[in-house]
Amino acid sequence: MCATALLSSCHIYKAYDRPEDITAEGLYRDTANTDGVLPSDTANFGNVPWREVFTDPQLQDYIETALANNADLRSAALNVEQAQAALTSARLAYLPQLALSPQGTISSFDKGKATQTYQLPITASWQIDLFGQILNPKRNAQVSLKQTQYYEQAVQTQLIANVANMYYTLLMLDRQLQISENTADILKRNVETMQAMMESGIYGTTSAAVEQSTSAYAQVVASLADIRQSITETENAFCLILNQPAHGIARTTLEEQQLPEQFSAGVPLQLLSNRPDVQAAEMSLASCYYNTNSARAAFYPQITLSGSAGWTNSAGAAIVNPGKLLASVIGSLTQPLFYRGSNIARLKQAKAQEEQAKLQFQTALLNAGNEVSNALSLYQNATEKEYSRTMQVNSARKAAEDTKELFNLGTSTYLEVLSAEQSYLSAQLSEVTDTFERMQAVVSLYQALGGGREN
Repeated sequence: MCATALLSSCHIYKAYDRPEDITAEGLYRDTANTDGVLPSDTANFGNVPWREVFTDPQLQDYIETALANNADLRSAALNVEQAQAALTSARLAYLPQLALSPQGTISSFDKGKATQTYQLPITASWQIDLFGQILNPKRNAQVSLKQTQYYEQAVQTQLIANVANMYYTLLMLDRQLQISENTADILKRNVETMQAMMESGIYGTTSAAVEQSTSAYAQVVASLADIRQSITETENAFCLILNQPAHGIARTTLEEQQLPEQFSAGVPLQLLSNRPDVQAAEMSLASCYYNTNSARAAFYPQITLSGSAGWTNSAGAAIVNPGKLLASVIGSLTQPLFYRGSNIARLKQAKAQEEQAKLQFQTALLNAGNEVSNALSLYQNATEKEYSRTMQVNSARKAAEDTKELFNLGTSTYLEVLSAEQSYLSAQLSEVTDTFERMQAVVSLYQALGGGREN
């Protein structure tokens, strides 16, 4: 009977294999051809150490601080420790269970002489794992440990990307503040010049022109407060990531940053091994697979050997001293009968959870491919805008200078001067935003390809 059951239950011993219908082909698009996919490449930008990607020494210090102090990352590390303890417990299930349970009794009947009995037994129990009732929980604990380890890596990659993005955000805001302050200084001098020209009656300067220049100056000055507030809030959020009280963040400048300009996304299949979140999703599927195997194993007998040995002075109706050795061995087999319906329901539930985990794994893989495609597209588009934006900034600066010169010659109105200067300011701020987007695309691509998962 055991041999027949063993042959019919061989599936419960099978280890997890990735489903054949999970595909990684064509996960990300070719940015040069919207109808195709990116060609395969054996290299992968995500395998580059983070210190080689983010070369700013100040930024490197902040990343190291975050890796050491961040609360989310430390919590993920504690989850790994819990999973390691659970795996140890699952492995120990293969060993016999030993227990020492000494007992002593003093009894007297109708005020008669008290009798003293004692037992000093050592009991042992060992479950024979013929049907995977211990094997599958142990394998489940193994993949659960891997899942927590991959989750820790995912938190780390996200943390590195967040630190880099916030640092670059501060550099962008610093540059925008600098441009706005310079513009405010120019507009302030323009207000003073217009006031003097009106008082001197030069070029028929009116009070309306003075008010227009004052309004333009006030508008730029008001924007300075907004930028400073954004800087303060970003610094405070940055400190929270570092697990530190709010304080100022020392930093370099936007112009000093040097990020890689040549990338390779690697072959799509590498996302299965490089993306920690994708790996964690697959380990979740493997965990559900072993839960299903455990549900199947519940249909088969549970075989347990137990025994006890020890000394006792209780020999039924007599009491002997000193005590004698008493030993017993019991073998038991438990076959589910009347709770078979609950086992069937449990198996159906496990199969449904396994199918859900499979869908989530495929979704995680597709999401990873989309993130790579988006980051590649963002970088390409930001790079393409760079030339046009530089031309726009140069033209806007020349237009502002020429319009002001024409105004000084009396052949242009001050409204045209204001319009030209505002266009120049807008072009400069847009140029800074384009630079930040390109840097952000590098960070996003690095994270999307699993970069920063290793220390």
